[in-house]
Amino acid sequence: MSDGASRPAVAIRPATRADVPLLHRLIVALAEYERAPDAVTGTPAMLAQALFGERPAAEALLAESRGEVAGFALFHGTFSTWECAPGLWLEDIYVLPEHRRAGVGEALVRRIAALALERGCTRLEWAALDWNEPALRFYRRLGAEVLDRWLLHRLDGERLRRVAGGNG
Repeated sequence: MSDGASRPAVAIRPATRADVPLLHRLIVALAEYERAPDAVTGTPAMLAQALFGERPAAEALLAESRGEVAGFALFHGTFSTWECAPGLWLEDIYVLPEHRRAGVGEALVRRIAALALERGCTRLEWAALDWNEPALRFYRRLGAEVLDRWLLHRLDGERLRRVAGGNG
């Protein structure tokens, strides 16, 4: 994505198995940016299995600018029962600091939006941290709707095990 002389071209490509170590490093960088550096418990081997194993759980795109990796996006399918149609969930998007405000994030989101339409999806959704004002401004600029009546919920770790075991 380029607006002429002020922005270098951004190329978006699907991640390959060979990109897994790089993707894992970018995931760690994202966790550090989100003030949760110890939250990454997955390994490159686990990521490779999730993205390229027998039953891939997600997909990843890499953005390149000026001949170097500038960021990534990781996404997976969802389903709307009301619309009886698929959607995409943007799990994570991250642009390296030196490539921000150069169209990298926008190029990644535009490519995922195009994939959603190509696949017959009716929506593209994601969550954002409430303190991440640069990201929130970016999403507003794209025209994204904030779903303030919906609250994200999670069961993980011991809570997940307790509920799965019938003790919830």
